[in-house]
Amino acid sequence: MLSVERIRALCAVAEQGSVAAAARSLYVTPSGVSQQLAKLEKEVGVALLVQVGRGVQLTQAGRLLAQRGQDIISLLAQAESEVASLDSDVAGELRIGSFSSASRVVVPRAIARMRQLHPGLEVSFVAGDTDDLLPAVVGRELDLAVVDSWVTMPLHLPEDVICTPIHQDVADVALPADHRLAAAEQIELDEVADMPWTTWRKGESFHTWLVQTLRMRGVEPEIRYEVPEFAAQLEFVAHGLAAALIPRLARIWVPDDVAIVAVHPVLRREIFAVRRKDNDRPTVRAGIDALSEVFAAISGSGGPT
Repeated sequence: MLSVERIRALCAVAEQGSVAAAARSLYVTPSGVSQQLAKLEKEVGVALLVQVGRGVQLTQAGRLLAQRGQDIISLLAQAESEVASLDSDVAGELRIGSFSSASRVVVPRAIARMRQLHPGLEVSFVAGDTDDLLPAVVGRELDLAVVDSWVTMPLHLPEDVICTPIHQDVADVALPADHRLAAAEQIELDEVADMPWTTWRKGESFHTWLVQTLRMRGVEPEIRYEVPEFAAQLEFVAHGLAAALIPRLARIWVPDDVAIVAVHPVLRREIFAVRRKDNDRPTVRAGIDALSEVFAAISGSGGPT
């Protein structure tokens, strides 16, 4: 009978594209992966990989076995999830990831609530960009992730995940308090086309979203300050250096020299809890419930200001 761990190693190479990357994703050494693959080739009696330059490439047999292996691993995970669901106790490990503003406002409260309700539950957490969190869920590095999807830049979800809507958020424009539109109730983004901008670093999803959103409104943004934290961006605004788009969820504190003005049309985003289809363990359901409850409490209180 084929070893599941050896199948997992082959699938990791197929997904990651190299033995070294597969080893990193499995938290083992490259030599360990190579040994597993060599044993797997002996078990099946055919070559699964060929050397190509300094790397490796799957043979036709390797690709077939990796494809079937993914199905096997998914079925095993689903079976484990169903067996775990027979137990009424919520216990074990839950690995959560989230984008930045939810990491600060929501996740600590949700984890504290889970610890209170389920003493046998061990929760670990990592903050990251939505573009990094989704692959981590698909690759089973995370059990659950909190991700965002802007209306002006919808998120494309992999086929093997399920998303649960848990919150709606809105972004407003932050302007220096002495700006000519600082007292306006609502503005169009093209009205501040002359302002430089501060946002997250190039390549991060919020930076891409801001550029795409402004271009859709006829504004070619001059992003002069790349600052990977909303509170720090507001300091640049407070000193009259730039404008910023700030989600309400991230608006923990606003300096006195900053005016927050609503944008028309409204810049909305959906926030989802994402899990794999084959991972419906009680621990995952408890995580989704806790996150939903904290988001609902924030909405009921008017949200961060």
